[in-house]
Amino acid sequence: MALSCSRCQSSYRFSGLRTQRISTSSAPSFLFSLPKRELAKRISSRRDKNRNLGPICIQEDLLAAATPVATSKEAALMNVENGGLPSVCSDESRIKAVNSTSRKDFTVSITVVGASGDLARKKIFPALFALFYEDCLPEHFTIFGYARSKMADAELRTMVSKTLTCRIDKSENCSDKMEQFLQRCFYYSGQYDSEGDFAELGNKLREHEAGRISNRLFYLSVPPNIFIDVVKCASRSASSLNGWTRVIVEKPFGRDSESSAALTRNLKLYLEEDQIFRIDHYLGKELVENLSVLRFSNLVFEPLWSRQYIRNVQLIFSEDFGTEGRGGYFDNYGIIRDIMQNHLLQILALFTMETPVSLDAEDIRNEKVKVLRSMRPLQLDNVVIGQYKSHKKGGVTYPAYTDDKTVPKDSLTPTFAAAALFIDNARWDGVPFLMKAGKALHTKRAEIRVQFRHVPGNLYKRSFGTDLDRATNELVIRVQPDEAIYLKINNKLPGLGMRLDRSNLNLHYAARYSREIPDAYERLLLDAIEGERRLFIRSDELDAAWALFTPLLKDLEEKKIAPELYPYGSRGPVGAHYLAANYNVRWGDLSSEH
Repeated sequence: MALSCSRCQSSYRFSGLRTQRISTSSAPSFLFSLPKRELAKRISSRRDKNRNLGPICIQEDLLAAATPVATSKEAALMNVENGGLPSVCSDESRIKAVNSTSRKDFTVSITVVGASGDLARKKIFPALFALFYEDCLPEHFTIFGYARSKMADAELRTMVSKTLTCRIDKSENCSDKMEQFLQRCFYYSGQYDSEGDFAELGNKLREHEAGRISNRLFYLSVPPNIFIDVVKCASRSASSLNGWTRVIVEKPFGRDSESSAALTRNLKLYLEEDQIFRIDHYLGKELVENLSVLRFSNLVFEPLWSRQYIRNVQLIFSEDFGTEGRGGYFDNYGIIRDIMQNHLLQILALFTMETPVSLDAEDIRNEKVKVLRSMRPLQLDNVVIGQYKSHKKGGVTYPAYTDDKTVPKDSLTPTFAAAALFIDNARWDGVPFLMKAGKALHTKRAEIRVQFRHVPGNLYKRSFGTDLDRATNELVIRVQPDEAIYLKINNKLPGLGMRLDRSNLNLHYAARYSREIPDAYERLLLDAIEGERRLFIRSDELDAAWALFTPLLKDLEEKKIAPELYPYGSRGPVGAHYLAANYNVRWGDLSSEH
């Protein structure tokens, strides 16, 4: 049976091992003459490489599925559906997924490891509730919190209830939906390195699965030094025996190329690559998702997306607050590892990749890897780092980074960084891509700014005086807050004279769309349940990203480069302006018109 998700307005088939989008237009018409129950039995599921489940023989395609003659493959499928063990068959028909006859034949168990932490409480549980509220979760699902803290089910539900909101529809059945969701939430206390505790968790999951085909998703909301212990114990003691098992891993994915490779190597001792979902929540943001749509479905932009028309591209991330007590974690990573190497670089790869063969996850990720491998490794000459210092404004004294009690007084960890990156391929050769990320700045924002070249022989350049930058077009994609896409153009002011004005063609999401923009974690959790990997990071993609930044990070640490100090609440260190000026670029967020 199909389930309609009101948020994404798509239909999904929740099969025994994964969720699939259903395309009614692609199926042969004679299939729809079959009874629904018979059709559900006969449509074969897609491949899912889960090594915890033995290979199963089923029909190769829809035509074979619709054939009324019973075969040995059908017998194998019926055997599994009736609780028997999967049988081994040839490589051509080897598949690790089983379609259930109805949604009641399977269940999804979601275990949030580190359930007592801030991330789980503030992001993961609310995102799961939003999916439940919009009917995007399967009929049968269970959520388990797992952590070392001692807690009863009721205590977990009380903790979770404090962060749930009915932001999607504030009036309709909100309290009823909350209560229904909380009754699906349970808690188990255990050690992260105890196979016995995870085996007991597996038993608890099995009780709620009640004999259905079980699919299990583990969300690792724990520090990276615990990842391997959790994965080892979960894989050995709490994996599904007749469905898929997937693990979502939160960043950071190591500190450099060496530690990242070691993490990947150890994860693959217990999981296949396609069981690992490396999450970068920025890839789930609405405007980042819209990047490829904006470029590949609008003729007005696609021909301009190259060095011929684009002068520079800026990726800007700023926060108007400091570490706020998180200095202990932050000091071990710094702004480059925390923001630039993952969030901004992922956006840059999506922005600059060549047109993929299709929207399939592997086709998109292949193109991202290609562009990352075409980029020059960062050098010290192309980077400016800074650290915020104490500043008094309006009678309020704002603390310095080193005033945080969890930060060493002599820390050289940058809280700000600006960098110029270059892509050595035919499309982007010579175009500077400027990244800037910092804490305790004058504003909070994340945006992409595309500054186009000057119009050759511009007839109206005298009307702009000496500031020729005012005569160039600029496309701004504001990721957050107050999501928007706008294009700066030149136009004539009404009147008898020839006075030019710079105006915005503005798509302001709040004004244009009444629908609430979903949180990034909602999209990514739904994709992980579906098995959609497009917005998750592949291991070779991670290797290519670290290869760009590791030489720079080693230089900064070995040479003990001191960051330039900048006042809390300012626009950042002066050095960032000189860096941009080296490439004849002016930061777009510093002008009076943003």
